[in-house]
Amino acid sequence: HLQLVESGGGLVQPGGSLRLSCVASGGTLDRYAIAWFRQVPGKEREAVSCTSGYDGSKNYPQSVEGRFTISRDNAKNTVYLQMNSLEPEDTAVYYCAASVGYVCYDVKRMYEDWGQGTQVTVSS
Repeated sequence: HLQLVESGGGLVQPGGSLRLSCVASGGTLDRYAIAWFRQVPGKEREAVSCTSGYDGSKNYPQSVEGRFTISRDNAKNTVYLQMNSLEPEDTAVYYCAASVGYVCYDVKRMYEDWGQGTQVTVSS
């Protein structure tokens, strides 16, 4: 199993940017699909973006298309989520998750390993 640690969250004004990082240990990232999910209280955890050997990179909610970019640095065992033009609706706890294999999924049950999450708050 991978151990995942997220960082980079914080408080940002609407229109601002943040870059989240997910550092993995206990394995090499190139064997995994890595996704970012987010969750707000009272709602289901939602897939945001994913990177895998087969799918490349993809975003799931239409609301983040053109604003969020996922990337990975296998040499550093790190996946990033660059978030631009942030909106109050992006406020959530962001989690990274790993699934063995090369295919992205947008459902949380397909991911075996999870980080502890990092809070992103978009507010003026």
